[in-house]
Amino acid sequence: MEIVIVIPARLDSTRLQRKMLADIEGEPLIVRTCQNAMMAECSNRVVVATDSPEIAEVLRKVQVEVVMTSRHARCGSERIAEAAESLEGDLFINLQGDEPLIAPATIDLVAAPYLRGERPDCTTLVFPVPSTETALIDDPHIVKAVIDSTGYALYFSRSPIPCRRGANLSTTFYRHIGIYAFQREVLQKFSALEPSMLEKEESLEQLRLLENGFRIQCVETTVDSPGVNTLEELELVRRIFREALPSL
Repeated sequence: MEIVIVIPARLDSTRLQRKMLADIEGEPLIVRTCQNAMMAECSNRVVVATDSPEIAEVLRKVQVEVVMTSRHARCGSERIAEAAESLEGDLFINLQGDEPLIAPATIDLVAAPYLRGERPDCTTLVFPVPSTETALIDDPHIVKAVIDSTGYALYFSRSPIPCRRGANLSTTFYRHIGIYAFQREVLQKFSALEPSMLEKEESLEQLRLLENGFRIQCVETTVDSPGVNTLEELELVRRIFREALPSL
């Protein structure tokens, strides 16, 4: 199975403008994400899909492969589907460009079911969060997942789900980690669909799959890493790099 890691990257992000080029201890954020992706064992090809000549120029200087896409993509997976038209591969991993701390082994996890011979429509990662972590559970920037008994997603939401009606501290919540693996044909079918009602309401592209009958297998990871959506998260990631770099 030929696996390609594709990183969608746009410059005009809504919550934190130009975050892909934000400096993290001497390297742009998007470069930091690419460096981790290149260490994943499941694939030896990392491609950035972008509509920004500025991002493309920065990446080419550090020998990262770039595919230029149009400005019409409505989400990251649509941008990857467009890039995939010019790429050979059986499985495409959608790694968000704003994940500069993601571990290579975490990327490998999302491909693991396919490498075992399974063929889900799509896979993604979830991280268990105890019900006592109310700040995380209530944060709309943290996407929650509800999973069935076989490990497939029932729903994703920015709201705290399941609803806490009592004081049951044994309930496990799941934080969704926004990395996906698609079979080529599923990726193309996804991009041909119009954005769905729930997708638009929650601003979560994976709901388009669920609303159209596709199944998403959720793989649990015990390693969490903060992405960058806000200035506060960017400063946190910068601090983590500052503390780690002297020991590297």
